[in-house]
Amino acid sequence: MESTRSLKDKIFLIIKGLAMGAANKVPGVSGGVVAFVAGFYEEFIYSLQRVNKTAFKLLLNGRFVSFYRFINGRFLFLLFLGMVISYFSVSKLLDYLIIHYQLYVWSTFFGMILGSIYYINKDFKDWNSKTIIALIIGALVGIGISFLDPAKENDNLFFVFLCGIISVSGMTLPGFSGSFILIILGNYVLLLVDSVNALYDTISDVFSGNFEFIKNEARIRLLKVLTVFTLGSVTGLVTLSHLLNYILKHYKSITLATIIGFIIGSLGVVWPWKETIFKKNRNGEVLVDSTGKSVVENYQRFLPELNQETLIAIAYIALGIFIVLALEWYGKRTQRIKI
Repeated sequence: MESTRSLKDKIFLIIKGLAMGAANKVPGVSGGVVAFVAGFYEEFIYSLQRVNKTAFKLLLNGRFVSFYRFINGRFLFLLFLGMVISYFSVSKLLDYLIIHYQLYVWSTFFGMILGSIYYINKDFKDWNSKTIIALIIGALVGIGISFLDPAKENDNLFFVFLCGIISVSGMTLPGFSGSFILIILGNYVLLLVDSVNALYDTISDVFSGNFEFIKNEARIRLLKVLTVFTLGSVTGLVTLSHLLNYILKHYKSITLATIIGFIIGSLGVVWPWKETIFKKNRNGEVLVDSTGKSVVENYQRFLPELNQETLIAIAYIALGIFIVLALEWYGKRTQRIKI
């Protein structure tokens, strides 16, 4: 299979990894949607599902080339390379854009989710009582999650490992935002901001010959947290891929209907004009938790006023839809590559 991939396809695969990595970091957005719309979702699940007993036997017996080919290694390597690059580049750019251009960023992602709903639904013809119920359940779960109150930060390593397993759901299950789940669990900043920045700073120190970070207890703690989180994520990827591979084979229509429901339910999370309401004390001061972050009480969603800013935001929604349609077009071109 890999021999049929051109250099252009390999470059685009890295770019898809960049897009998945960026999407996974944005609360309310699912990296799995990128895989689904770009036309490599089933190959992604299939490749992860190949990490099984047979693969580990090949690895333990020193048959590294056979192991690499068995798990579709080049595909996974290029995709994850893009994701890793994303966490140190694109995701940092997204952090900046969300802070300074929040309305336009959410508008773009809102448009991408709308485009994803159109893309998945247009080819889905198996609507019946079961799939409609699955759609409704998926939407209700997605909406229900968006109204949960965030928990407090917890750096217990066992809990961090569980966060890793749960967070990768956004990569394997389109419409299910792993980063938003981390917000609900209270560990978004710890795992996707602080620990990633700690790794970035550590790599910079190593290359500059500065090893003082070894004495920095806070840095070492964050690196431990990131290591355990990564192990949990890998465990989650492999186990969830096996489960999803089975479900897609035996209950494909119900699964797709549920995915559409999840994506519809996630629209409320990325509604561009949402207003964050903070908890306040009797003096009107905003309450903060133990980490110094403001405590969110709920979200108030409302229709925007028709002004220049709103018109620009609508244009970004259209841009988001266009991005998805462009991914769909490219996905169709690459569907000739089969496993």
